[in-house]
Amino acid sequence: MSQLTGIGVGPGDPDLLTVKAVKAIQNADTIMCPASKEDRPSIALSVVDSLIDKSKNQEIVKLIFPMTKDKDILEAHWKENSKIMAEKVLSGKNVVYLTVGDPYLYSTWIYMHREISQNHPEMKINVIPGIVSMFTFASKVGVSIAEGAEKVSIIPSCYDLSSVKEIAKNSEVLVFLKDGRYFDQVIELVRESGFPDDSIFAIGQDLGTDKEIIRKLRLGDVNDDTLTTKYFSILVIKRV
Repeated sequence: MSQLTGIGVGPGDPDLLTVKAVKAIQNADTIMCPASKEDRPSIALSVVDSLIDKSKNQEIVKLIFPMTKDKDILEAHWKENSKIMAEKVLSGKNVVYLTVGDPYLYSTWIYMHREISQNHPEMKINVIPGIVSMFTFASKVGVSIAEGAEKVSIIPSCYDLSSVKEIAKNSEVLVFLKDGRYFDQVIELVRESGFPDDSIFAIGQDLGTDKEIIRKLRLGDVNDDTLTTKYFSILVIKRV
């Protein structure tokens, strides 16, 4: 049966996929996945590679989503990729689209779903959630994301950081996602906001992979050697 399913493949460990996600991937005619460039691998696809039955000869389609903040370029790719996706479903294929983490947290799926829903309201679309990095990370470092009346703020670190100080003043827990290359600026702003030096500081990169790095210390002990320069990184800072 032709349909489209957006699948969250989690932070990087294939064992963290849901049973429902694995079944949907294995039953798909076409597996679509995002990549930043033609010559770059798809991280989402690499997570599920060991689960794909090569004997089924499933079609793999890589869709390009360039790493840019130019909205015109982004929107052009959203429209083109959603068209490719819709045409494949309308041709009678059971299509799945893979995305790291969860489909509805900073994911390219959001734009695909929006475009296709507007242009093809008759199309059957399913979504299978995935484990997001902050919860995987919390389980590894033993830090609660929220307890009691604590307020949590989730911030994409690769965009305008001018509001970080104000957000930090009104939050007990700060979770920074998407780009470790900006974490040095983040730390400076958090310190300026009044977060105490004994605040828990936990940082990680490449979660769920053989390149995983995790560090946990106090905010006052952070230095340049503590930081990461990887895009797929996470930083959690919590008042104590």
